[in-house]
Amino acid sequence: MNIFGSPKKATASDALKSIPQPSWSSRLKSGLARTGNQLTNLFGLGGKIDHDLYEELESILITADVGMEATTFLLGELRKRVKAEGLTEAHQLKQALAQCLIALLQPLAKPLEFSAHQPFVIMLTGVNGAGKTTSIGKLAKFFQAQGKSVLLAAGDTFRAAAREQLMEWGTRNNVTVIAQQGGDPGAVIFDAVQAAQARKIDIVLADTAGRLSTQTHLMDEIKKIKRVIAKALPGAPHEVLLVLDANTGQNALSQVKAFDSVLGVTGLVLTKLDGTAKGGVIAALAKTYPIPIRFLGVGEGLNDLRPFIAEDFVNALLGLDE
Repeated sequence: MNIFGSPKKATASDALKSIPQPSWSSRLKSGLARTGNQLTNLFGLGGKIDHDLYEELESILITADVGMEATTFLLGELRKRVKAEGLTEAHQLKQALAQCLIALLQPLAKPLEFSAHQPFVIMLTGVNGAGKTTSIGKLAKFFQAQGKSVLLAAGDTFRAAAREQLMEWGTRNNVTVIAQQGGDPGAVIFDAVQAAQARKIDIVLADTAGRLSTQTHLMDEIKKIKRVIAKALPGAPHEVLLVLDANTGQNALSQVKAFDSVLGVTGLVLTKLDGTAKGGVIAALAKTYPIPIRFLGVGEGLNDLRPFIAEDFVNALLGLDE
């Protein structure tokens, strides 16, 4: 911090910031390129819409983590649209598929409404490595950009690294972090909610320890944390966000099922759509567990987490934003 107002020396990070950064849509497109390129190549080959084309499309969708149920549904809807609109050429399938995908994903595109409560308490959960703590830091930045005050609760008391990481995000965002070394995670979050009430904070982001959905004792513990939050503030948490790594593919479905049965998940955050993910799991989620996808993450930067917009996602996937 430049306390005395002396000239600040230029740094490498300053130089990096001065370089124009790719737009959100281009970063999303880049993240989805693994699947998007296959689809673009398929539709760009020319020829007629026939059985072989549908077979190839089915193979691409399944390998893109769309899953059998959602793939069967999409192909059925696509065939109906082809027949209704009299489509005959392969290149015409691109726009038709886009319309089918948007229709499937649109119900999941529900922005998070956080103005009804103060503080609005968001409990974040997920397995280890999904990007939960990092997502909290990005969410803090997002909410601050909306003019909201934010407080972070370091409820992952089992890992010192998680607590330190959250403290670092708090420093970067200039927000208070309620934390303690070891101890009961429920007590930390309880204190955070009470502190937010006293300080008239708008939003509380409560981190919890990552856990496997098969670890019954840990799932019971996180259920207890939710009850503690409700004791601190009746009606809270107002949102239970499950953070999913887009690279886990169909395993994301089992995670949603397990955490939803224990906590009643109200929204999803899909992270790491940054080059290795196939992206199709969103369609699988829409068909099997149509829980709103609140945010997508495409990188490590503070601004790399954005609200999910179905049209933007599909356009990036199919290269329709060009």
